[in-house]
Amino acid sequence: MDQFEVASQETKSPWGAPVLTPSPCSLTDVMSEELARQLDEEGNTFPDCSDADLKLTCTSEVETSSDLILAQMLQMEFDREFDTQLRREEKKFNGDSKVSISFENYRMVHPYEDSDSSEDEVDWQDTRHDPYRADKPTTTPKKGFVGKGKNITTKHDEEVCGRKNTARMDNFAPEVQVGDGIGMDLKLSNQVYNALKRHCQSEQRRSARLHEKKEHSTAEHAVDPKTRLLMYKMVNAGILETINGCISTGKESVVFHANGGSFEEKIVPEECVLKVFKTTLNEFKNRDKYIKDDYRFRDRFSKLNPRKIIRLWAEKEMHNLTRIKKAGIPCPDVIILKKHILVMSFIGQDHVPAPKLKEAILSSEDMKKAYYQVLSMMQRLYQDCNLVHADLSEYNMLWHDGQVWFIDVSQSIEPTHPHGLEFLFRDCRNVSTFFQKAGVAEALDVFELFNIVSGLQINSDNEADFLAQIEALEKRNEDHVQKPGKKIFNATCDGSPPQLNTDDDD
Repeated sequence: MDQFEVASQETKSPWGAPVLTPSPCSLTDVMSEELARQLDEEGNTFPDCSDADLKLTCTSEVETSSDLILAQMLQMEFDREFDTQLRREEKKFNGDSKVSISFENYRMVHPYEDSDSSEDEVDWQDTRHDPYRADKPTTTPKKGFVGKGKNITTKHDEEVCGRKNTARMDNFAPEVQVGDGIGMDLKLSNQVYNALKRHCQSEQRRSARLHEKKEHSTAEHAVDPKTRLLMYKMVNAGILETINGCISTGKESVVFHANGGSFEEKIVPEECVLKVFKTTLNEFKNRDKYIKDDYRFRDRFSKLNPRKIIRLWAEKEMHNLTRIKKAGIPCPDVIILKKHILVMSFIGQDHVPAPKLKEAILSSEDMKKAYYQVLSMMQRLYQDCNLVHADLSEYNMLWHDGQVWFIDVSQSIEPTHPHGLEFLFRDCRNVSTFFQKAGVAEALDVFELFNIVSGLQINSDNEADFLAQIEALEKRNEDHVQKPGKKIFNATCDGSPPQLNTDDDD
């Protein structure tokens, strides 16, 4: 090694005098003030560096020989300078905007790391004393005036009120965009400020109504959160095993298919349906006329509470189905009622609902059979159950296992209803028209069908005259409904058909 070192020293570079390598020194010697002064005296100063720049590199008075500590101090000083520049950029970017963007995530020195920072330095997280926050316009002191004599300025001054109104815009709702007016010397008159305030309040109320309608309404294939909670409770209670999905939608309800479980030690059918009545009256606003004149629900009817009306609507269908099932007329079995959710047996098989009579493909014999079944069911519904379907058509009758089934009886009423006979005539017209178009030669016309079902003998072949007689009967019955024994016609549940009352004094 010694011979190699000697040989290397004696070797001359062909390009000139060899460059002597400076002896290594520690970082402490490099950063010492004494060495800086020595270099300054020798004239080895950098042309672009001033004395102030040299002093910046030696701001610490801590004497140490550890290169690591010195490097950390230099890095800390660099991070502080970076943060200072970052604050300038943030202030320039935000300007006078009310909504500011924070660059704090890009800071190099955080408050818990900056141990040398003064206690008076404002923390960026403290928004109450944000140094870059726009100052609010100054207002008059608590005493209400400034100055004296002719130079007095009260709190009612136009400029003072204008600035105060501008500052009050900060109290508007967050969704109201007031722009950069708060950061400016803007003066709003009382008239303009009051108009803005009324507009903001009306927008808040409108937004609240839209949110309420969205959260508490049942749409085509969706339900509101309260309805979902009721459905989940049924599953958790074991009444239902699973809820599979929507199988039908209508103007008044949404129907879901479900697998049954058990309820109060009773076996629930393997396949069930959940009829969820819609919690809005947008598509079926005339529900009240089916309830308010029904003596069973007249005292509980409240037009001012739509949700109560819907619960009554669901309860009404449950009672009607129970009465129809007791008379032996084919209809779904009622399992349980939870507010506006009615659980019934499923008419169909293997998740496939039975087709409606309108959609069913039947032979001429089956169609004729269906007509006589419907005729018999309408008579029993009116005479035995004391009910009028009030919405009977080929869309509310199902064909399953060679039998017609009645569904959707929530609007069904009793014949003593002020419009009971009118609804019965409408049902007869729908049934007669459908079966006549289906090619059933035995189908009766609407007048004969009405007389057979109701037991009334109204002689007329003119629809207008027929309806006039029906309305006259309903009017006379309504006038005498408070007089016992004075009704024009009486419908009972003892199996006897309604008969005209011939003992009326009028």
